[in-house]
Amino acid sequence: MDHTGHHPGVSADHAGHHGHPVAGASWGTAMKATLHCLLGCAIGEILGMVVGTALGWGNVETMVLAVTLAFLFGYSFTLFSVRRAGLDLKSAVKVALAADTVSIAVMELVDNGIIALTPGAMDAHLSDGLFWSALLGGFAVAFVITTPVNKWMIGRGKGHAVVHAYH
Repeated sequence: MDHTGHHPGVSADHAGHHGHPVAGASWGTAMKATLHCLLGCAIGEILGMVVGTALGWGNVETMVLAVTLAFLFGYSFTLFSVRRAGLDLKSAVKVALAADTVSIAVMELVDNGIIALTPGAMDAHLSDGLFWSALLGGFAVAFVITTPVNKWMIGRGKGHAVVHAYH
């Protein structure tokens, strides 16, 4: 390795794709990574719920749209961040997929599971407190469950660890 921590002959861009273990990844780093994903998920999911409801769609169609938008917005935050750092689009997409897929998937699984299991939440309207309490409660529980997942992944050079090479 040279003075930058990269192997000689391996570009910083290439090294960043693989991520490197972060010894003793901190809870603070994991919480920031989780909040990053939570923000994208929340924007996408709420937008999907609003659009699906406004179009009069059923629960399944609305949930599919909400989850799709949650992934889209979750990935887009990382994508824009690493693009600003100078990464080409193809490489930036690879970094975003590597950084966020597991985090967003866990978050969406937990959040939507809580909404589905909360009696009446799936049929609640956007103006109902039950809808918002189930959604926000789901996000809170998803944050608590996803943070240790992100800490574990970052400690192994996976997930958001691949983004840190570009900050």
